[in-house]
Amino acid sequence: MNAQELVQKHKLLECIQCGMCTGSCPVSRKANLNIRRYMREVVVTGRLIVHSQNELWSCTTCSTCSIRCPKDLNPFEFLIDIRSLAVEEGQIAPTLRDALESVFKNGDPWGRIRSQRSMWAQDLTIKLFSQGAEVLYFVGCTPAYDPRVQEIAKSLVKCLNKAGVDFGTLGNEENCCGSEVYGMGEKGLFEFLVEENMKIFNKYNVKRVVTTCPHSYHTFKNRYGQTSFEIQHHAQLLANLIEKGKLTFSKKVNKKVIYHDPCFLGKQNGVYDEPRKVIEGVPGVTLLEFDRSRERSLCCEGGGGRMWIDIPGERLAEIRVRDAVESGAEILATACPFCLLTLEDAVKTTGFEGKVQVLDIAELLSSAL
Repeated sequence: MNAQELVQKHKLLECIQCGMCTGSCPVSRKANLNIRRYMREVVVTGRLIVHSQNELWSCTTCSTCSIRCPKDLNPFEFLIDIRSLAVEEGQIAPTLRDALESVFKNGDPWGRIRSQRSMWAQDLTIKLFSQGAEVLYFVGCTPAYDPRVQEIAKSLVKCLNKAGVDFGTLGNEENCCGSEVYGMGEKGLFEFLVEENMKIFNKYNVKRVVTTCPHSYHTFKNRYGQTSFEIQHHAQLLANLIEKGKLTFSKKVNKKVIYHDPCFLGKQNGVYDEPRKVIEGVPGVTLLEFDRSRERSLCCEGGGGRMWIDIPGERLAEIRVRDAVESGAEILATACPFCLLTLEDAVKTTGFEGKVQVLDIAELLSSAL
């Protein structure tokens, strides 16, 4: 894609150079990322100017720039296309390259072999979707392989079993959804994953899907370009189960809980109320709110491939943890595997271990069953 094609695709001539995108970008100061300048350079010079890798790869694809743009442009999508050109030219950090290679070879970005994908569930009662089920639980790469995030998957299974939901998984057949592959700009690999995943979904006639990852939810809903199945995030399904009285509780959780809105669930898809309904459905819980919540929520820096590349400077997740502690919260709840990992890491680096606990809403809910 050349500069002129980028100008037309992203409607860059409509940009009024107000700077709202750069001003609202959560990593602009940290990484000197100026999206407005990137777009202006392409329009004015008619060519792509190479900037530092820390700038280009600092974007978390959180979509704040798009939400704030008065001309309804999508600056972060423009930046993803710039990344695509960098990937084609091999201008990519080794850690990102390794993640992409692992997705192609193993179906996940973590360098783990496919035969281990369902090991997290070996002690649980879960059937394969191919054996006949109403709902497909699409586990996702991080919940399948990361030891800490596996607890989210196990908690959701506990909740679904308690509520009598007829569900199954794809087991070792499951592939990466492609969300972060897209965010890194590897569009060819992303299209390959879409094709492979749709083959599997069609093979088993999948009609309903639930996922614990907002990145998978967003990608299936908005990037796959089809509507042959209904997609839900686990916050939506759990809120519905609570509302219908299908989940009953035997314990109280007398804790102050503050909720962090994941960008791919909130800003990208407007899912704000359901996670809060889940938290408020837990007996004994007092729900607190960040000053920056809902569409103003501060990104944790986990999206857009940022799980595989570190950008120097204070992490936004550390700011989030400090704000949580100052609010008096005992539990920092979220609804995203990436958010959970970045926030837990920030608890350690800020020295707040023992003062605030990071949990997914499924873990919080299952603790009261």
